[in-house]
Amino acid sequence: MQLENYIRDIQGFPKEGILFKDITPLLIDPKARKECLEILVSSLKDKKIDKVIGVESRGFFFGMLIAQELNVGFVPVRKPNKLPYDTISASYELEYGSDTLEIHTDAIRKGDRVLIHDDVLATGGTAKAVCELVEQLGGEIVQFNFLMELSFLNGRDKIMGYDIFAAIKY
Repeated sequence: MQLENYIRDIQGFPKEGILFKDITPLLIDPKARKECLEILVSSLKDKKIDKVIGVESRGFFFGMLIAQELNVGFVPVRKPNKLPYDTISASYELEYGSDTLEIHTDAIRKGDRVLIHDDVLATGGTAKAVCELVEQLGGEIVQFNFLMELSFLNGRDKIMGYDIFAAIKY
């Protein structure tokens, strides 16, 4: 099964000049979704993981499924003012602006081995911000795990030195 066949290109979203990779067709198809989960989890063989982080919002879909598959905790990382408890935050640049992410202060404990999952590795700004949050709380990043990577944006450069996996590369 070619997962790329379940990714739809949307020109000019969220603004002109951006080619958005829509994962909705992948989420709709149970067989494609299952195959994608198997590919994402296969990259984690022999890795001890305590928590899976899912990055708002498309990182929640497979992040939660991966956590369920591994029988570990799931931690949402969200945009400002979406989490109800004490948080820390990190700001970042993305290909079409800037933003901030937050995590609960008690979500990661010192020594927790963490998988960071998001839908796409683009410029690497989001991944780097999540990395800062995890490490500030004392967590150890086991792997960055992405549904897809837009290689031409060189996002890996911002998270060099970490294990990085992407199910689909463009």
